[in-house]
Amino acid sequence: MSTSLPLETHFAQTWPPAAWADVTVLLAVSGGADSVALLRAVHRHKIGGEGRLVVAHFNHHLRGAESNQDEAFVIELCQALGVPCEVGRPVGGPLDQGAGHGIEAAARVARYGYFQSTAARVGARYVVTAHTADDQAETILHRILRGTGIAGLSGMARTRPLGPAATLIRPLLGVRRADLVAYLGALGQPFRHDSSNRDTRHTRNRIRSELLPQLACQYNPGVVEALLRLGHLAGELQGVVAGLVDDLASRACIRQRHEDVRIALAPLAGQPRYVVRELLVTVWRREGWPLQAMGFDQWDLLATMLLSRPDGPSAPAKRMFPGGVLVEVGDGVAGLRRAVGSELE
Repeated sequence: MSTSLPLETHFAQTWPPAAWADVTVLLAVSGGADSVALLRAVHRHKIGGEGRLVVAHFNHHLRGAESNQDEAFVIELCQALGVPCEVGRPVGGPLDQGAGHGIEAAARVARYGYFQSTAARVGARYVVTAHTADDQAETILHRILRGTGIAGLSGMARTRPLGPAATLIRPLLGVRRADLVAYLGALGQPFRHDSSNRDTRHTRNRIRSELLPQLACQYNPGVVEALLRLGHLAGELQGVVAGLVDDLASRACIRQRHEDVRIALAPLAGQPRYVVRELLVTVWRREGWPLQAMGFDQWDLLATMLLSRPDGPSAPAKRMFPGGVLVEVGDGVAGLRRAVGSELE
């Protein structure tokens, strides 16, 4: 195998083959340029070791014959490379054909659910996706437009847990999409084009095809690099905050019963409001409580409840938050628990 191609050199440096040579790696391959480039790069670096490569393709059935052609292309490519290919489809039939954020979110949930279950079935240590630097910049800009905090500004994490035994890894986050297309050209490797990427009803597509090009043309030719730099700095800052939150949680959070969390208020005194809000987000995430319905106003009100002093502005002592989480503050402790629907604020 030659590693003279720039992309392969970068890939070997950012995710050394020795780190995954002896484990099973599950590659998420849609058939598009990014994931096909990922498959070819990983395949060309897989030499020796006890591990194996497995491809996972999820057919959302959202584009009719085109979706089936994508599936056939991925299967044929895997056969040519000698790589096993697992194919998934939505449980119970096609996904809802609605437009906008709803269908995109449903597709993502179904896709990652399939990757997680397949990883468990084939014994994969890593699930690898082909998110690029362009995807990262689009994610950061999208979150800015929707409204986000420091954690959101950091963009997609390079790694995160995906189930109890597998880790999701994005080794191409530092690579531009154009470089992947050039890499495939150098290999003479065809790929599929997803026509839905041109559908500007989806906000993400408008950001990619309209907003970012306009920003690059009229404001800053290096806008993608600027967004990536912002994400990197935000990630560094969030790492510092995460350490502060972990320390605070160890001193303040008490589990009384399986379904209850109690937070001692004394350790919160004098803490930055942002750190307290992040502590609450951490509690929500650890407990598996719904995060989507909690916006900034809800997190800030909750922080006010926990930080209020007798001589300060009044705050409610009891309130039901989205997702049915009941919070009660009293006697130096805040109690949080998922409440039944009859328990009102």
